[in-house]
Amino acid sequence: MTETEFLDLADSTLKRIEEAFDRLNDEDVVDVECKRSGNVLEIEFIDSGSKIIVNSQAPLQEMWVAARSGGFHYKRIDGEWRNTRDDSEFFASLSTYASEQGGAAVSLV
Repeated sequence: MTETEFLDLADSTLKRIEEAFDRLNDEDVVDVECKRSGNVLEIEFIDSGSKIIVNSQAPLQEMWVAARSGGFHYKRIDGEWRNTRDDSEFFASLSTYASEQGGAAVSLV
């Protein structure tokens, strides 16, 4: 994948996450605020004050997630973002992290 293709894919991934959390917030599933600055998306859970940070790493062509449960790296494999350690899928994992930190069942899949 070229750098331009990666950057476009990373941008659309961050937009998808932000739109999903905006929808969940509007539906009163979880009280959350998203702030984006370039390739960094900060997801703040208002009730707990905890945050999840998602950002793209163009040199490595990875998406990185920092959550209360740890730091995780995801590479694009066969059309999906897959964890470089345990091969878990990005959006399913992010749903789990958000559910843990947001105190409500969150599904981004």
